Amino acid sequence: MISLKYLAAICLILLFGSVSAQEKLAIKFGKISLSDFDVKSSLIDSNTNAVVVADVGKSDFMANTSDLSFSLIFSIKKRIKILNKKGFDAATITIPLYVSESGKEEKLEALKASTYNVENGKVIETSIGKADVFSEKHSKYYIYKKFTFPALKEGSIIEYSYQVKSDFIRNLQPWEFQGEYPVLWSEYEADIPEFFKYVILSQGYHSFFINDTKKSKVNFSFTQHVDRGPGNFVTQVKSGIQNISLPGDIDRHTWIMKDVPPLKPEPFTTTFRNAIAKIEFQLNEIRYPEQLPTYYLETWEKVSADLWKEEKFGLAINRPNNWLDDEVQNITKGAATAKEKAQKIYAYVQRNFSCNEQDRMYITDGLKEVFKNKTGSVADINMLLIAMLRNSNIDAEPVILSTRSNGYTHEMYPLMDRFNYVIAHVMFDKTPVYMDATEPRLAFGKLPQEVYNGHARLITKETAVAVYLDTDSLKETSYTNVLFFNIDKASVEGTMDHKMGFYESLDMRDDMAKTTTAEMLKKIQENFTEDAKISNLSIDSLKMLDQPVGVKYDIALKLFEDADIVYFNPMLNEAIKKNPFAASQRFYPVEMPYTKETNYTLNMEIPKGYKVDELPKSVRFNLNEDEGMFEYIISNDGENIQMRCKLVLSKANFLNEDYESLREFYSFIVKKEAEQIVFKKIK
Repeated sequence: MISLKYLAAICLILLFGSVSAQEKLAIKFGKISLSDFDVKSSLIDSNTNAVVVADVGKSDFMANTSDLSFSLIFSIKKRIKILNKKGFDAATITIPLYVSESGKEEKLEALKASTYNVENGKVIETSIGKADVFSEKHSKYYIYKKFTFPALKEGSIIEYSYQVKSDFIRNLQPWEFQGEYPVLWSEYEADIPEFFKYVILSQGYHSFFINDTKKSKVNFSFTQHVDRGPGNFVTQVKSGIQNISLPGDIDRHTWIMKDVPPLKPEPFTTTFRNAIAKIEFQLNEIRYPEQLPTYYLETWEKVSADLWKEEKFGLAINRPNNWLDDEVQNITKGAATAKEKAQKIYAYVQRNFSCNEQDRMYITDGLKEVFKNKTGSVADINMLLIAMLRNSNIDAEPVILSTRSNGYTHEMYPLMDRFNYVIAHVMFDKTPVYMDATEPRLAFGKLPQEVYNGHARLITKETAVAVYLDTDSLKETSYTNVLFFNIDKASVEGTMDHKMGFYESLDMRDDMAKTTTAEMLKKIQENFTEDAKISNLSIDSLKMLDQPVGVKYDIALKLFEDADIVYFNPMLNEAIKKNPFAASQRFYPVEMPYTKETNYTLNMEIPKGYKVDELPKSVRFNLNEDEGMFEYIISNDGENIQMRCKLVLSKANFLNEDYESLREFYSFIVKKEAEQIVFKKIK
């Protein structure tokens, strides 16, 4: 009989053997068999167009003997199974290559790419040639190498590999573990010598299968004609040909994710940049033996000081700008306080300058050019606003941020390439007031939804102060009142009066700038059934930018003309008809633009000749105790029906673990608001 101790030992051996086997990729790149076409995964469903079978990358540091420096070698191998024609998009590959200011480029090497198909029971390979790879100048700093796989069919396997040689140590390649298609295996290895210190930034909502770092010894060898000048790690050697050895440790980082679900477009998503599982690197320090370190990541204080000296940022607003004197004096004439001056200057810039919709942090040309042309980027217009406020002795300062569609900024590290927008900041009575003059119908002291993206920085002469523009701080409140009364037996008429929230009002102002009241009436009518006729539309407060827009119209119901039984939804067109959270699972947070409170009331005389046969039940339902509330209260006294419906969301952002409760909450609302009152004809 086997002892328990012996049995446990066998189990441990089997367990560790199993884990060890699972840590290794089960396929061999470049060798495709018939069995490789049978790709199975629980992540594959009827909506899956392609699946990434394996994606493996590695970054190494290589010694350059020519100039006593290092290069980065990034290599990648990737296999994708194409499931249908919609997955053909996965067969177009773009490889970005960095170009420096001096024109030095990263180099693409050892590119191989093949399509594999099964024909007559055999695997047929079709490879790309050099002529199939195209170059495209994407921008000043990037060249794109592009190619598309040949001989594509439904069921094809495509596989490619290449290397990128880079002399730019800052460009340690990032790695994305997730994308449009399911990824069965994603692996990245980075061997980083101890001389180079990187900040490693990890994000995403899928856990690592392996996240490991191991140390090993290395010896970099150089043969070089040595010049003892500054700029390299060689100090105490003679001139001439030298054999140089640089010993050190290497940190071998390994990250692996398995069975990573695809990122699918879902409602209330700012950008996939915030959600995608990935690793990024920022060079912080280079420290060679017996030398002083060189630092690369700046402090916020240094960033602020540099920005204040920048011609297309701080200098443009900090100089006197006396050419604005006469214009600013005319604009602010009659203003008694600093706030009144600011309101007048804001209104002037908003009404007289048009934004070309370019989100920028730096001024394009110069403020004089912007003033002359009456148009410019976001930075051009808002920095001109700041310059005019400062000309009027108002201490205005810029706030830099990233828009919601651009992704989050990093609070700890000043990663400046993540910022793409600038607004104005002024303190009145110890209260911060933010301004964005690029929106022609935006009220003073209000900001577009797009800029509420969390962490931002107020740039002063001393430092860059963290400020937070959070969507949880915004509340959108609306009121809808409906009144129905009887004219005669054949007609039930009433009015609907809707007071919009701030951003709904802004949208209505933008819509009415492009259309007419008659066209808007037609649009509203389309939201009702044919049993309701809309007329006498009026819209107020369109030009009072700090007031909510009011929409009012008459409704005539045709339901009660002669039917024995009438089904009537008391929510009319205000009901939420579809759950915005239809997916059974969501792998990243819900990011709403604001918190909300919607209030709906209905008062209705029971139509003559009818009685209420069925009435929905009153309910009150909470979301996670205090994160939201839905209330549906309805009563009937025999002559009148009174109803109140209220929806409150007290937060705008929900983590993915809260998704199921949010989905159930909206499912309940949709079902409840679809319920109808049943009227029966009195006989």
